[in-house]
Amino acid sequence: MTDLGNWKNNAHGHKFIASFSGGKDGSLALYKSMKAGEALGLIVMMEEEGNRSRSHGMPPAIIQAQADSIGLPVYTAAASWAEYEKVFINLLKKAKKQHAEVLVTGDLDMPANGCWHDEVTKKAELKLAMPLWEMDHRQAVREFIDLGFIAIVVTVNLSLGMQEEDLGRTLDHEYVRELQNRGIDPCGEGGEFHTTVLDGPIFKYPVSVRKGAILRDGDYAFLSLELN
Repeated sequence: MTDLGNWKNNAHGHKFIASFSGGKDGSLALYKSMKAGEALGLIVMMEEEGNRSRSHGMPPAIIQAQADSIGLPVYTAAASWAEYEKVFINLLKKAKKQHAEVLVTGDLDMPANGCWHDEVTKKAELKLAMPLWEMDHRQAVREFIDLGFIAIVVTVNLSLGMQEEDLGRTLDHEYVRELQNRGIDPCGEGGEFHTTVLDGPIFKYPVSVRKGAILRDGDYAFLSLELN
């Protein structure tokens, strides 16, 4: 079977590094992969200054608290978008030297051709595993919630139907139904929103946070979180 055919199952029986933003999709993919293979660590990419993670905008302290609760080390680096790929590949090569064989990601809708993660893993001589690939979005969210994961909304795109009032809301079945009634993808795959996971079956204990100020940047609004 080709690597493409194995994208869902490549972590099985292998040591892996997981791309981790702290959100729901990455956490569900990590959960599935930890059932199948051996996790060696989490890759977290930061913005240029190193103060926030890419996309989800989480400070390093929150990411580290998640990793500590999960019980995995963090492979992290800061990079501009121009340097992103080079820095990411260097992290993959570092993980490979620690015996990682596979990169796990939480992508659902990655194209079969022209997949960026497929290209960078090949450059690092690793295999790619995407256990959520082509999964129905509603099914993925339902499974995430039913497994006992707790996640809150931390980033919203105000131009895609989300509102500042969505920030800080817990992703439960009732809220997912509300999002769908508003015409919003329950996984936020169109970039509508991002989440931060605070507890679940891969966590040894909940990550306790307090909600801070709401920050705005163009069409985006972010909820600041701090550790309790």
